[in-house]
Amino acid sequence: MVSRLVVGAGPLWRAVVDELSQRRGDLLVVTSDEHRAETLRSNGVRVERAEPIDEATLAGLGTDPDSVVVATNDPEGNAALAVDARRVFPGAMLVAATGPGASSDVREAVAGVADRVVDHGRAVTDHVTERVGDESLRGRQLRRVLRDVGDRLAVVTHDNPDPDAIASAVALARIAESVGCEPDICYYGEITHQENRAFVNVLDFDLRELAVGGDLSEYDGFALVDHSRAGVNDQLPPETPIDVVIDHHPPRVPVEARFVDLRSDVGATSTLLTDYFRQSGPLIDETIATGLLFGISVDTREFRREVSPEDFEAAAYLLPHADLSVLQRIEDPSMSADTLDTIARAIRNRTREGSVLLSCIGELTDRDALAQAADRLLDLEEVNTTLVYGVKEGTIYASARARGTDLDVGEVLRDAFGRIGSAGGHADMAGAQITLGVLDSIEDRDESLHEIVRSVVDERFLEAIESRSNRLLTPVYAPGEYAAGTYGDGGGSTDPGAESDDAETDADAEDDVDGRDPDGGTGADTDDAGATRGAREDGAADRRDGRPDR
Repeated sequence: MVSRLVVGAGPLWRAVVDELSQRRGDLLVVTSDEHRAETLRSNGVRVERAEPIDEATLAGLGTDPDSVVVATNDPEGNAALAVDARRVFPGAMLVAATGPGASSDVREAVAGVADRVVDHGRAVTDHVTERVGDESLRGRQLRRVLRDVGDRLAVVTHDNPDPDAIASAVALARIAESVGCEPDICYYGEITHQENRAFVNVLDFDLRELAVGGDLSEYDGFALVDHSRAGVNDQLPPETPIDVVIDHHPPRVPVEARFVDLRSDVGATSTLLTDYFRQSGPLIDETIATGLLFGISVDTREFRREVSPEDFEAAAYLLPHADLSVLQRIEDPSMSADTLDTIARAIRNRTREGSVLLSCIGELTDRDALAQAADRLLDLEEVNTTLVYGVKEGTIYASARARGTDLDVGEVLRDAFGRIGSAGGHADMAGAQITLGVLDSIEDRDESLHEIVRSVVDERFLEAIESRSNRLLTPVYAPGEYAAGTYGDGGGSTDPGAESDDAETDADAEDDVDGRDPDGGTGADTDDAGATRGAREDGAADRRDGRPDR
């Protein structure tokens, strides 16, 4: 068991004691201040009061700590205690403060024995800066806006929300509650992926599904999480006035709201919400911490995709507060019969061209299952790119995966389907939606609809792979094979015509197909609201299914 000893407990070190008391392992505080000792005991901290505190006192504690913190307000006393602690606990990690107004002799004495020296003046400055600096200012501004909203607040996720959006909405709702709001966590669409359903059910999140075109007059204000514009990636009327926007995706157009927090250098919106709790502290609880930790893990693909130092810091903060057994239950949900059937059909209908594996499953019942089928097929030997697709309600939905390759499947799907649908995603995971249009109404034809779909989709996908591969060099193919994953620039399309008119629509097409949102909500932003609505009617990328696959 980890053992920690804190010698002294000056006011500046109260936060340190509070933090250490929340961690696993024994904690013992030794202080000469009776009032401080009683305060710590009332908070459940083990305290020994001793006066004087010297080498004999430390030796008489009968403990062998792994770490020792020397933290009194007396500079000379800190120096002497640091020397005593090093003698009594030679193998311990020793952290010692210099104390306020410490002389150069004191600093030298502390530095001579301590593994880590904390400069008291710098610590005070950092302490104050942390509470009045930019991060704290952002939190105060958010709370001020929430207080002004009124009684009822709608915290709206993007359509078909993923764990990052859900966790962020729950966390923001808790902050709103703390300032007197009555929030509802709202979404349009469905929550269909089995892990997403488990996430909501196991953590018992109370979400409200909104009806498209429904009456929203009961709400005094609106907040958006994991996306940044009303009517884009949600079904709110585009003219809805927005009070709060918190998102981790760079916007393509200016975002209008009373409070805006857009930080694209982090991997998840949950990381941003965690930052607010790190400032406020007491609001965090086990359920919120568990949800935020899962949101970060999912959106960064278990800290392997577009992850930042801030994501790791947020996870480290959340981990002691989260219920890891609940996360295990969420990550191992039962598989539905529809999902299993979709995967089976994908395996049965697969065809292969070189390292590319394609599969048309026909009629689609569970869109989320496409992503899981594409992942499963990627496990086959000598396959580094997969495309699985099916038809549902007049729309072709496709999911692509790649590994161990320079090929960017997001760009390949844009090249292949950007002109006839919406497509995009990332280098290793992407999706597309193509409206069948007139093909769906043709009754007198020699081939079945699914055979026509197969020939169109396979041909365009393989041609896009070949075209993209040839942009840098001309490979030699075996007869009938495409060397997908062997060549390619992995970057953006050099053919402007290959992109749709709306880059953001393309970038999030993956979200609509896979049920796991790799882009998390940049959404189908466009300056033409009518074009956006038309894209939705055509099954474009404004409807989300949920969460990024891992």
